[in-house]
Amino acid sequence: MITSAVNPFLDGNFAPVREEITADDLKIIGELPRDLSGMFVRNGPNPQWNPKGQYHWFDGDGMLHGVRIFDGKASYRNRYVRTKGWQIEHEAGKALWSGLLEPPQMDNPHGSGYKNVANTALVWHAGQFLALWEGGAPHAIKLPELDTIGEYTYNDKLQSAFTAHPKVDPITGEMMFFGYSFAPPYLHYSIVSPQGELLKTVPIELPMGVMMHDFAITANYTIFMDLPMTFNPTRMQKGEPGMMFEKDRASRFGIVPRHGDNNDIRWFETPACFVWHTLNAYEQGDEVVLIACRVNSVNIFATEDIESDGEDNISRLHRWRFNLKDGSVREERLDDIASEFPRVNDNFLGQPTRYGYAGKMGQGSMPLFDGVIKYDLNSGKSQSHEFGKGRYGGEAVFVPRASGSGEDEGWVMTFVYDSDEDTSELVIVDAQDMTSQPIARILIPQRVPYGFHGDWVSEEKLHKSR
Repeated sequence: MITSAVNPFLDGNFAPVREEITADDLKIIGELPRDLSGMFVRNGPNPQWNPKGQYHWFDGDGMLHGVRIFDGKASYRNRYVRTKGWQIEHEAGKALWSGLLEPPQMDNPHGSGYKNVANTALVWHAGQFLALWEGGAPHAIKLPELDTIGEYTYNDKLQSAFTAHPKVDPITGEMMFFGYSFAPPYLHYSIVSPQGELLKTVPIELPMGVMMHDFAITANYTIFMDLPMTFNPTRMQKGEPGMMFEKDRASRFGIVPRHGDNNDIRWFETPACFVWHTLNAYEQGDEVVLIACRVNSVNIFATEDIESDGEDNISRLHRWRFNLKDGSVREERLDDIASEFPRVNDNFLGQPTRYGYAGKMGQGSMPLFDGVIKYDLNSGKSQSHEFGKGRYGGEAVFVPRASGSGEDEGWVMTFVYDSDEDTSELVIVDAQDMTSQPIARILIPQRVPYGFHGDWVSEEKLHKSR
């Protein structure tokens, strides 16, 4: 529940910027590597108008912030994702949809339910760059302009919502995604060919509707998470939250062969937990290994104060081992430091990996990152890059060196906000030298609000984009 007079998600660097700008020849502190060429883009919530009703951070209209890097120089642009809802509200000059903390507007004449805000994440696949929101269809984006082309439905083959976290297999080129629903069937699983054709969609049976934000893939399997963040319309009829965490309900992890269906899935139970984001998964002997950030419980959608042990809401990196031979599960915490938004070198997604990266959570209740943690998953050790006093960043995206083959040959990038100076910059750190100063800091000519997920689009992909 947001109890302060000023909603913290509309204040400070959570507050929106509403001017779309383009700026070339940005000032750089340090030096950009000559072999670093492409575009860093990050998505995030940025309400076009003052919100209608209670505002949650997840509600804001999607805005893309992009930094184009080429020949040692950098340029910046930011653009709204111009969804149908954005266009309707733009013409009306005010907000017409309420958000997640309000009941869904089933009688809204402009569109029932919630507005597709396309504000969460991004993916490049088969020449298409997509802005994602897990409650609806993705939106195609033109690169490098960041202009919105429109909803992308795979020639009308899209049968479900589209997760904010699809997985692209770097070896086969296939893309896997899912869509969850609060009405049966509660889950659909889909595969897109390397050429961008939606090949198949199959239903996966769940006992009830749950929020499923992420999933994982290995070389041969797909892993779904049926976690007890449940949706129950009966609760709503009693005046209780429709969406809530049921701490007495077990968590279930379903492992299905990549091209299998509901008949092939195997479920593994663990004590109640919630996972917002996975780092990676892979196969090792008879086991499927999953690495992800885990919390004991979550109350992010609560509309009233809930007494809860603060420890339960701290996100930490964990590892699960699911034995496909004897059906056993082993779970272990990998770090005591709070972290979220884990990422891996995407060239190794679904394969055994040694390194992972995650945002290091700052003190306090707000989702602020005061550094980046690099995990050595083989040795169990880690290194941190600290942003500095009063400086906070976001998800650290790994950018592989084009000429490199090593797993950590490359850089990590994130926008960092300086609260003392009220300025933003793109910070670039050598992934093999995390504790040193950034090799380059690209100063952004306007503030970049805190957001969600980013992506790096290489020069090669930029030329292939449609």
